[in-house]
Amino acid sequence: MKREDFGLDVNEPEPSPYSQVLTIKEMAKDERPRERAISYGIETLTTAELLAIILRTGQPGLPVTDLCRQLMNDNNNSLLRLEQRSRNELMLTKGIGSAKALQLEAMMEVMRRYRQESLDKKNSQFYIIKDSETIYERMRYRIANLDHEEVWIMLLNRRNQVIKEFCSTSGSSIASVFDTKMILKRALLENAEGIVMCHNHPSGNLRPSLQDDNITHKLSAACKAMDLRMLDHLIVTTRGYYSYNDEGRLNQ
Repeated sequence: MKREDFGLDVNEPEPSPYSQVLTIKEMAKDERPRERAISYGIETLTTAELLAIILRTGQPGLPVTDLCRQLMNDNNNSLLRLEQRSRNELMLTKGIGSAKALQLEAMMEVMRRYRQESLDKKNSQFYIIKDSETIYERMRYRIANLDHEEVWIMLLNRRNQVIKEFCSTSGSSIASVFDTKMILKRALLENAEGIVMCHNHPSGNLRPSLQDDNITHKLSAACKAMDLRMLDHLIVTTRGYYSYNDEGRLNQ
């Protein structure tokens, strides 16, 4: 993959390792991210400066603060865009090698786990599914921003509390590998009373496809045969969600 494939300016000159760019140590103390965070509070730093503290080092002639500003510029100053990048795409930014790309991936994963832990604590031991909004709240940070489709299943007890959740299918064509039998087997092993299905559309399109309809109706019919309640199937994107239940299409 080339810089132009990533939306970067191919005519942008690469920084020379011998250019006279200040290092972090040569900057005035008030301009150093760590010193500013200590003096004025971590919340006063820009996103690029926060990333500079995490990544710690730059390259000869390329301070980590400049590196992180370029990284954010390459991603429209959006953490959502940054999260979408693969490891190879992250490494297209000058100064980001495999180690720094891995640090960025780890940071994003910590953010997702923090959000999940916050949801679990807010809802005590078990997360309670009340409506489509609570399903979306739980799943959007997990799958909305992925660059591929994943199908996730929530298994519920009779009080609609989540007792188990797992990714059942991952890939570009989920309909071809969707495994209804495996989902029902897991539900029965966990003594589940209800099922919720969620999957993402990386394109951001909220309109269900014919394949989406087919797997929804297939799982819904199978749940009925096994005396399990299928509460909903959500299509999840960063822009919002589509609920088969809200639209009255779950049992069609």
